Amino acid sequence: MKYEFINKALYLPEKQILVIGDLHLGYEHQLIQSGVLTPKMQTQKIINELREIILKIKESKQKLNKIVFLGDIKHAFDFQYEEKILFQDVLEFLKQHIKEENIIFIRGNHDTIDFTYGNIKDFHIEEDIAFIHGDKCFAEISPKEIDVIVMGHIHPSVVFHDKETSKKETYKCFLVGDFHCKRTIVVPSFSDISIGSPINHYDTSYRDEFSILSKKDLMKFNVHVVGKDKVYKFKRVKDLLDA
Repeated sequence: MKYEFINKALYLPEKQILVIGDLHLGYEHQLIQSGVLTPKMQTQKIINELREIILKIKESKQKLNKIVFLGDIKHAFDFQYEEKILFQDVLEFLKQHIKEENIIFIRGNHDTIDFTYGNIKDFHIEEDIAFIHGDKCFAEISPKEIDVIVMGHIHPSVVFHDKETSKKETYKCFLVGDFHCKRTIVVPSFSDISIGSPINHYDTSYRDEFSILSKKDLMKFNVHVVGKDKVYKFKRVKDLLDA
């Protein structure tokens, strides 16, 4: 299966599918409610970044027929009216570029309230590819006909530490490896409010019950770091534990 990393998104050119990780719409609203002064800019930033990615696909003479969101579309576990408004803003933008029936929403563990009017699903299968959130496994993604699993949920990032200056920098990243004999791609969170969970700290902080992927599984995955202008391929997770 051919795939491309465009910024924080995954693009499958043969399927003409764009895959987006966790949005966590409304996260800044919850921070404000908690007393943290945060500008309400995240949703507009998400829309701007989606616009740029869609434009890049078109400029490369490729097509976009479908978009799949891998869950945790909203952030709060309870109902927040502001999150519903933010979701509608994103949806209205997307409908300018993609038919509404081709916008697929996967249910994440934060998606306890459905703003999609019943258009959200536990998983989506596109021929030999299964799209899931990643907190739960489903029997439907196990058959031999499924060759690839695409998931989000664990918000992978990587920390690089300059031991001479003690400076640390954190970057979002994709993870690519094998899980139950299937090629598996973990997509980073799309929201920039939270940079993510450092995969090179997973040896001490990761709980196996959090995801369908165990800590042992993830140590063998290859890391693809999201830079400013491109995505860089690095070594396996276990090779970056002391980075």
